[in-house]
Amino acid sequence: MSKNSTYAVFGLGRYGLAVAEELVANGAEVLAVDIDEEAVDEAVTKIPFCKCADVTDPEVIKQLGISNVDVVIISMANHLESSVMATMLCKEAGVKTVITKCASSMNCRILSKMGADRVVFPESESGIRLAKNLLSSGFVDILDISNEVSMVEMEVRHEWVGKSLMELNLRKKYSLNVVAIICNDDVTINIDPEKPLEKSMRLIVIGSTTKLKRM
Repeated sequence: MSKNSTYAVFGLGRYGLAVAEELVANGAEVLAVDIDEEAVDEAVTKIPFCKCADVTDPEVIKQLGISNVDVVIISMANHLESSVMATMLCKEAGVKTVITKCASSMNCRILSKMGADRVVFPESESGIRLAKNLLSSGFVDILDISNEVSMVEMEVRHEWVGKSLMELNLRKKYSLNVVAIICNDDVTINIDPEKPLEKSMRLIVIGSTTKLKRM
């Protein structure tokens, strides 16, 4: 994902609001929706496109133009039935990526079976972190270590496949330090710098937040 993708956030509680605000602050186009008019009135000062609507209604999903949205974040964990209905309607509308907040592991299993592409626990992943992950195109995950330094999990770029870390010299070119390689869920920290990278691998790297954004 990136800031060029379009987003919709269903549910403007603390988590949903944090996601929407972070996306907007980084220049992304966001549609925020909540059935509570008071929540919408409070959010509209920071999120330009806010609607008061029932996202469990198929006609509402159609009127909102959700079929044209790239990513929908459903933040209604306390209302499982509504989350399930909204997830199903978004997938039926053709939304490529539906991310649903859940309140328990059982809820996560249910929502995954109903079509959610990703489920999140608010206790383990903040709304701001989720938004940063979505905006960081090419990164699987991103974690700020400080204001200047981030650790990211990233896929091996197409042009890197078949080349070794020694050949790529990422430290010199991008100021990136590769600290681990993930392959088939196995994590290797004793990295062979001469081993060619494979498409299936993921890299754990630490580097300047600014330079990572430029990538």
